[in-house]
Amino acid sequence: MVRNILMFFLNIFRYFQSKSLRWRIMLSIFVSIFILMITLLAVYRVEYYSVKIIGSAYKSNMELTSFTDSLNLTEKALENYINFHTFDSIDSYYSYRNKVSEYMEKMQMRPSQDLVQQKEYLVSQFTQNFLLNSGRAIHARRANDFNSLNYYYNRTISCYNMLMNQLSEFNSLLLQQNAMNYNHNLEQMNSLYKLSFLLFLTISSIIVTVMYFSVSQIVRPLKQISSVAHKISQRNFNVPLFYAKRHDEIGNICDAFDRMIISIREYIDAIWEKAVTEAELKEKEVEMQALYADAQLRALQNQINPHFLFNTLNTGAQLAMMEGADKTCFFIEQTADFFRYNIQQKNKTVSIDEELKLVDNFVYIMSVRFGNRLQFEKQLPEGDYENQFTEQIPVMTLQPLVENCIKHGLKNSIGRVVLNIQRFEKFIQISVSDNGSGFPAQIRDNIFAAIQNSDKDGLQNVLVSLDSNAVKKDEGGNGTGLINVFMRLKLYFHRNDVFDITENDDGKGTKFIIRIPVNV
Repeated sequence: MVRNILMFFLNIFRYFQSKSLRWRIMLSIFVSIFILMITLLAVYRVEYYSVKIIGSAYKSNMELTSFTDSLNLTEKALENYINFHTFDSIDSYYSYRNKVSEYMEKMQMRPSQDLVQQKEYLVSQFTQNFLLNSGRAIHARRANDFNSLNYYYNRTISCYNMLMNQLSEFNSLLLQQNAMNYNHNLEQMNSLYKLSFLLFLTISSIIVTVMYFSVSQIVRPLKQISSVAHKISQRNFNVPLFYAKRHDEIGNICDAFDRMIISIREYIDAIWEKAVTEAELKEKEVEMQALYADAQLRALQNQINPHFLFNTLNTGAQLAMMEGADKTCFFIEQTADFFRYNIQQKNKTVSIDEELKLVDNFVYIMSVRFGNRLQFEKQLPEGDYENQFTEQIPVMTLQPLVENCIKHGLKNSIGRVVLNIQRFEKFIQISVSDNGSGFPAQIRDNIFAAIQNSDKDGLQNVLVSLDSNAVKKDEGGNGTGLINVFMRLKLYFHRNDVFDITENDDGKGTKFIIRIPVNV
């Protein structure tokens, strides 16, 4: 039983704890007001009861005095009627007689051992005789029976005199009794006042206890929060978390403090990691600057090599011309133009027409090398006017694709390479296809996945990943030419849908597709 009671109060406490702070404060105020109202009502009832006790001590004497006055008036009305025989006197007689009768009905009608009640019994008997004889005297006066009138009137006066004596004695007895009751009632009033004072102290103690408990429940977590905030202001973040289980405003503040402390710690860790990373990058930057200076030196030292190559090729072309070998002279000139385009092209972008001219030079060189084994076809829209495709693309975009198709197409007895250009409303599509054995799907997926991850991994990591995983070394090449083309297209157009690798329409060979947006 005791355990059930304790569990009941514990559940009530948990219920109050789950409520909001505003709700608990308002509840404390309402409870205090309710207790004060009960206290005021109790004090009011005590005062009312005290006044009622004091008033009751003299009520009997007042009623007895009123009864005596009614008897006197009744006797005077009887005397006036007998002497003057008027209507007003008889009317007054019966009016006062009724009042005396009403009071007499409340009196003690039986003998008693109590002195006061016995005296009250005698008064009631004399009153009955007075009313009886006075009534008979009235009847005798109406009948003009003067003998009976004198007899009953004398008996009435005699009874009246004795009744007055009894009333005087009864009044004295009542005064003595009321005095004794007054002293007793005064002691009861003192007891009631003491009880009211104790009740007030008890209620005040309860209110102070309830308010102290409520305020303590509110202030205690606030003190903890204040202490933690002070430590944080002194840059001490190694403070314990609250892990508050409350669901009120204080609990929300504690949860917010926990999240703030965790965020500050994570932010400090991130700053520390960033500082370490920046230090490492600083060291790498110093190394890169040293490597860059070395590369510049090597570039200055090798600047003469392209000029020596072009001079040598021009000399070979002049010798072939002098010897009448026109075909050899043209071949050497085409080769020199090809290398000059590769080495001396300083612009990062060129028009599609310029790229097509480079492809023509490269295909001519490959045709001389492979002869009839190489079949190249260039499919352009109708109209053979110059500057047909002025849209800009990164330099050396088409030649690596043509070179790749020639290499894989010549694995057959005859290699067939087709370069097709189509103009659409929003883009220009350039496709380069071969009749080789096709492009492995696993390598294609690895290439595109690596290019997609280049934004976060960096170009150098992509090339390393492709070199080791995506593009297996095959016939002396590692496919970095294709990777270079695709990466430069992505960086230039800022899109991932400008290139693709598919099969030919007949399901054989490989087709490289480039979609160049118009008006970019």
